[in-house]
Amino acid sequence: MLIDTYGRVATDLRVSLTDRCNLRCTYCMPEEGLQWLAKPDLLTDDEIVRLIRIAVTELGVTEVRFTGGEPLLRPGLVGIVERCAALAARPQMSLTTNGIGLARTASALRDAGLDRVNVSLDTLRPEVFQALTRRKRHDDVLRGLDAARTAGLTPVKVNAVLMPGLNDDEAPDLLAWAVENDYELRFIEQMPLDAQHGWKRDGMITAGDILTSLRTRFTLTAEDEGERGSAPAERWLVDGGPARVGVIASVTRPFCRACDRTRLTADGQVRTCLFAREESDLRGALRSGAPDEEIARLWRLAMWGKKAGSGLDDPSFLQPDRPMSAIGG
Repeated sequence: MLIDTYGRVATDLRVSLTDRCNLRCTYCMPEEGLQWLAKPDLLTDDEIVRLIRIAVTELGVTEVRFTGGEPLLRPGLVGIVERCAALAARPQMSLTTNGIGLARTASALRDAGLDRVNVSLDTLRPEVFQALTRRKRHDDVLRGLDAARTAGLTPVKVNAVLMPGLNDDEAPDLLAWAVENDYELRFIEQMPLDAQHGWKRDGMITAGDILTSLRTRFTLTAEDEGERGSAPAERWLVDGGPARVGVIASVTRPFCRACDRTRLTADGQVRTCLFAREESDLRGALRSGAPDEEIARLWRLAMWGKKAGSGLDDPSFLQPDRPMSAIGG
């Protein structure tokens, strides 16, 4: 079991498979990209599978989310999913992706054992997509979403971040489109995880702003509080349901008290929180020949030291040195 001093138990593992990405989203990294991790620093496929096996069989993890960077850039992704699906205590497995390449891989991922996907799409307008991501790949993302739905990687969830002056007027249009296409839309407040450290609380689009915008066109009914559990998204029925929309208010309404996550970076570091400034090294132990029991002990020790909250409300808050692409979303 991965328990901390506040009694929270981590059962949800986020695994970053690579720090690389084929987009350059303005809220994540600079236009020129970043200095990527060297290949020897990355966990191998075998090391990733071993750590997931330890998490599932020794530490009580029941859900695994593969992230990046962009996880579809990981050559061994399908094989990793297939091997994890064969574990004796099979975890629920999902993938967070920008959708580029999903059209050609959705069926293979489903056959390998992946359960569902989260796809990032911030706008319905190709020109705004290009401004946000610095790439002309809007159609590829739409094709990837359609392929995921066709393959049965459902519910297909769409993650959207609203940015002032770019797409902050699109919330109602995005929701109407998601309802029509049977996607579950989730808005995420922009978080201080950009490599440029340019995030500012003043002027960001808040959960309150998003809900106000949505209510100009839709009737939103709050989902029963008991249904949320440890999920980060507050959810509302849209026009009485069954469609739902979620808002992840990481900045203005943090959900740290119910957090059930543990995170692995692509280079084998345990992170107890997206906003943590400390990491615990498992890669070194793996490569020095440590047995499973020792890996599990180190992981438990790391999680025991998890802080009460993200610290976002503290005036002395400092962004993590590593950007979101290295941490994993």
